[in-house]
Amino acid sequence: MPKRSQGAAPLSAYREPARTCLCFNLRKTARAVTQHYDEALRPAGLKTTQFSVLVATTMAGRTTMNRLAEALVMDRTTLTRNLRPLEQDGLIAIVPGRDRREREVTLTSRGQERLAKALPLWRRAQTQTVSRLGGARAERLLGDLAGAAVAMRAT
Repeated sequence: MPKRSQGAAPLSAYREPARTCLCFNLRKTARAVTQHYDEALRPAGLKTTQFSVLVATTMAGRTTMNRLAEALVMDRTTLTRNLRPLEQDGLIAIVPGRDRREREVTLTSRGQERLAKALPLWRRAQTQTVSRLGGARAERLLGDLAGAAVAMRAT
């Protein structure tokens, strides 16, 4: 058993956050779900995060990085880090916007092809996930997650 440093709280003090912390448990669940979708999307050469960015870019059309970051509830630095490999693979293009300070993101034809290849793989993973959770629970979960995102973004 690992040795605890002097002044460390007893292990029993950590049961509550491990059991009740919403962030801890959401992230743990997100990792499990992400692993499932990553495996499913592998034949398309995409990770779940990349698929999500490509879908959001498709839905937004040509959009600024700030708007895309907002749509994905992601800070701009993280978005830039996620866009870099997509741009290097020729799946998206990042071009100067109307204002010289703005950069706009758009899906390339190669990105559209990759996304089209990934869509049936995603559908299969989605069907499996809904089946494992049960349709009613999946619908409740989607509603709860949407509500939680809105609540947490409220100032």
